[in-house]
Amino acid sequence: MKFDIVIIGGGIVGSSLALALKNSGLNIALVESRPPSTFPDDKDWDSRVYAISPGSVSFLEDLEVWPTIKKTRITPVHEMEIFGDDNSACLDFSAYDAGMTELAFIVENRQLQTATWNELKKKITKIKVFCPMQCTSIEWNETYANVRLSNGESLQTALIIGADGVNSWVRNQAKIEVSQYSYQQDAMVANFSIELPHQSIARQWFRRDGVLALLPLPGKLVSMVWSANEEQSNHLLNLSETDICQQVEEASGHTLGKLQLITKPISFPLNFVHVKNLIKPRLVLIGDAAHGIHPLAGQGVNLGLRDARKLVSTFIERGPRSDCGDYMLLRQYERSRKEDILAMEFTTDSLQKLFNNKNPTLVRLRNLGLGITNQLPLLKKRLIQYALN
Repeated sequence: MKFDIVIIGGGIVGSSLALALKNSGLNIALVESRPPSTFPDDKDWDSRVYAISPGSVSFLEDLEVWPTIKKTRITPVHEMEIFGDDNSACLDFSAYDAGMTELAFIVENRQLQTATWNELKKKITKIKVFCPMQCTSIEWNETYANVRLSNGESLQTALIIGADGVNSWVRNQAKIEVSQYSYQQDAMVANFSIELPHQSIARQWFRRDGVLALLPLPGKLVSMVWSANEEQSNHLLNLSETDICQQVEEASGHTLGKLQLITKPISFPLNFVHVKNLIKPRLVLIGDAAHGIHPLAGQGVNLGLRDARKLVSTFIERGPRSDCGDYMLLRQYERSRKEDILAMEFTTDSLQKLFNNKNPTLVRLRNLGLGITNQLPLLKKRLIQYALN
């Protein structure tokens, strides 16, 4: 079977890209090893959530994905409060000050995954979906590439797009060089009911034992992301429900009153991943396959969706080039994305190292920096504008 583009990986970024290309005139295939899991009913909550930027929401609205998510499962973020580890340093951001109605929207992973896949099913005549299906090999040639599937089929394509996650099989097959190291931290996620209203404020504490974030969910619920060293993470996971709630209450300064656990805590390891090249002949990497960053800024999925947005515009604006896998076209895309990706990698990695350092001088300086930044409205506005994309 012949295609212009074969996307390998049907997560949020890969499936959104496929939807964005549905009217491009290109023949698109999507290969995914497993469909997204769904909840048995609306009473269940996913512990994994995303802070979706207004720019990403606009993109998902254009794809007719965002409007299909129940509004009762989406929470706007009107303000953000960031605290240092000395209980005095604070940095706050307001949507009102930025001239916006929201800084972000909190939505569950599986709600967004399900919405994108439901939309894919509606576009089955424009996008060929192979799922559940494994890729077994890729052969690159000068003018095309061949993707062999586990059912024995072979897909011939002008371009392969790897959107298969931080441990990308596609990236490994292409032998693209990667700089990777562990943060020696795990991110523990769970949801809680709260005693006091969250007021649509996302709160984050840069603590000496890690970074704790409490993100607003509908009603009197919050989602927690606690990035802690492996020893602390294991300790938290082995606590009783009562003790976990007490630990989070204390770590958050009792800001939201009494907490009650509503989803079982789970954790996953945190790694930094820098990919030397986003492209090779007949190949592009996007999403977590192209970059792996610390979740402290909550920008991982937005960074991937910006990849997809830029790649779509690159194809649409390619002019007389009929070959969507043309190497110079791919180079154009890579150059356009490098600055954004490098800036986010540097920022998140530097902040993690800064607040994971016990040097007394750095402790004073990092808290001082939060306070100084909070007194500089122009700098704050610039930071907000970047995060809104």
